Amino acid sequence: MSAQQRPPLDGVRVIDLTTFLSGPSATQLLGDLGADVIKVEAIGGDSSRAIAGPELDGDSAYFLANNRNKRSIAIDLKSPEGLEIARRLIGGADVVIENFRPGVTTRLGLDPAEVLAAQPSLVWASISGFGQEGPLRDRPAYDMVVQALSGVMSLNGHAGSPAARLGIPAGDVVAGLYAVIGILAALHARAESGVGRIVDVSMLRGQLAMLSYQALYTSLTGVAPGPQGAAHDSIATYRSFRAGDGREFVVTANTPRMWEDLCRVLGVPELIDDERFIDAAARLRNRDSLWALLEAQVDLRPAAEWIDELAAASVPVAPVKNVLEALSDARAADDGSLLTVSGDDASFENVATPIRFVATHAVEPTYPPALGADTRRLLNELGYSDQDVDGLSAEGVVVSQSVVVGAR
Repeated sequence: MSAQQRPPLDGVRVIDLTTFLSGPSATQLLGDLGADVIKVEAIGGDSSRAIAGPELDGDSAYFLANNRNKRSIAIDLKSPEGLEIARRLIGGADVVIENFRPGVTTRLGLDPAEVLAAQPSLVWASISGFGQEGPLRDRPAYDMVVQALSGVMSLNGHAGSPAARLGIPAGDVVAGLYAVIGILAALHARAESGVGRIVDVSMLRGQLAMLSYQALYTSLTGVAPGPQGAAHDSIATYRSFRAGDGREFVVTANTPRMWEDLCRVLGVPELIDDERFIDAAARLRNRDSLWALLEAQVDLRPAAEWIDELAAASVPVAPVKNVLEALSDARAADDGSLLTVSGDDASFENVATPIRFVATHAVEPTYPPALGADTRRLLNELGYSDQDVDGLSAEGVVVSQSVVVGAR
């Protein structure tokens, strides 16, 4: 296989000390890109294994969604023997990623600065709710907490209604993405210098970064924006509509040409030269009047007809679909947006990484591992004999697949 054909992170070993969602989503992406990800779990396993809701073959769908392309070793990091195993695993790694609260790894005996002093080429990434420093560093954080503190929740929902969290775990996933970006940047720098570094990612900082133009709008005006609903603060014709059949669709008529074509398709060409709507600024000032006129027209016909005609006129338009419909569309497109992850006894369909590389072999997805599924093999690779592994298992230092009740 040529260098171009190999997955870009082939040969990179990642020690995954993360749990729940922000970290596992990051390490799954690293695995999708070809890294060898070793998931180090507590004796009781990643807490997301037991999340209530749909499950498959004894594992929660929540866990399965974020843990493909990994190997699992279960260790009691609070024991001297378990800590020694972790140190030996890290000794052969390129990257360590963890999402404990700040200071926890140091208390366990894995201080990042000390580890890097002994292993200068290592990249160590820490994901936390509020960063390694600052007044909130010791507080626990979950997705909705950082959505609330960042202002993101205040922008979601409709005017007059309570703040609503985004229906996707943006606080977790965005932190995971920023961690991967930081890791890749550190690996790139290491290729030249030979020196690794510590990457510090905060879930809260990630959500603040997602505010984008809303942050600058607020800084310049001194006014906090309210819930955005299905409209836009700056573009009057960037919003959703409910058609005569009750179905919703969105229109993003951002340019003068799109605005004019929107008016023609909706049957109100006279609005084009109406002084109230003569340009984007005027349309924004008079958006309530404009919306009332457009909504009256949209109500005359079903959504599908409007969508077809607007699309034919090159006005950006789309129906508002639910998740089931969106996944069905992706399946029908057969463009690699979805993948099937198969194990010995079960398989499931999930969303694939959106990153593609031309002329590069894609990583064949492996089923999320059972707790401790790879403990014995990994310990053997570190020089432990089968007898050693049996002894460590009997002492509760590790869990290997052979002693996990119901293991695959």
